[in-house]
Amino acid sequence: MRFGVNVPNFGPGTDPGVLRQWARTVEGLGFDLLMVSDHVAITPDVAEQYPAPFYEPFTTLSWLAGVTDRVRLGTTVLIVPYRHPLLVARMAANLDDLSGGRLVLGTGVGWAREEFAALGVPFGRRGALTDEYLQTIRTAWEHTADYRAGRIPLWIGGHSDAALRRAVRLGDAWHPLRFTLPWLQDALERLKAIADDHGRPVPALQPRIILRLTPSPVTRPDRLAGEGTIEQVADDLDRLRALGADMVVLDPFNGDPDETLRPTTAWRDLAAVAALDIAAPYSADH
Repeated sequence: MRFGVNVPNFGPGTDPGVLRQWARTVEGLGFDLLMVSDHVAITPDVAEQYPAPFYEPFTTLSWLAGVTDRVRLGTTVLIVPYRHPLLVARMAANLDDLSGGRLVLGTGVGWAREEFAALGVPFGRRGALTDEYLQTIRTAWEHTADYRAGRIPLWIGGHSDAALRRAVRLGDAWHPLRFTLPWLQDALERLKAIADDHGRPVPALQPRIILRLTPSPVTRPDRLAGEGTIEQVADDLDRLRALGADMVVLDPFNGDPDETLRPTTAWRDLAAVAALDIAAPYSADH
């Protein structure tokens, strides 16, 4: 199993120096993938969860590509309807080419109504636009002499049946975010049924889970995967591997913007996971 990290590219403690430290920490601990999130207009609904400053993902990842050597770079998730699909196709292809083929494009439909309004994108059509735009992006990448996209992995986020259908039809992987393990087991059964209905293979499972280490076990029934003692987290990772996940993205941001002022707490928790036998996220023959 390989591991990635969702790096906060927002909040009061985030600046170029901190982002550089994040990248070097993630790569130095041996993680395989560094991912960032996406917002364009920090409207009140966005700012409540992801306050300014917010570093745009393509710009940020392009810069981080230059201060790292090995770690892959990705979005978790790029809000597809926010940008013209040909612009996304070109930015993604260029970033992948310039970074030596290190890009993973995680995508989603978005949720922030005020941000959609600020960008002039119809919120009610976001699902249909995402499907249309992803098709356009894939078609553009087929023009290899121009885009030089290679094989950029396309991950599809979302928990609805529409998202599962999108993952089956258009994605290389399904990328669910923050969930309980019983929910995931049920969702994987739905994903397989949808794949069977479409006569297509089940996409790979590449989930993102929270990382919140606690000194004592978390026992409530709605405990999220990745929450609890290091032993509970290790068990969660074992169970995810048994369910077919070969890449798990760890998200150490737990919702308080002031966490971005204290990144060493997250780095400590990531180091604890990296020390697990199950982690071994990178080897020379990877």
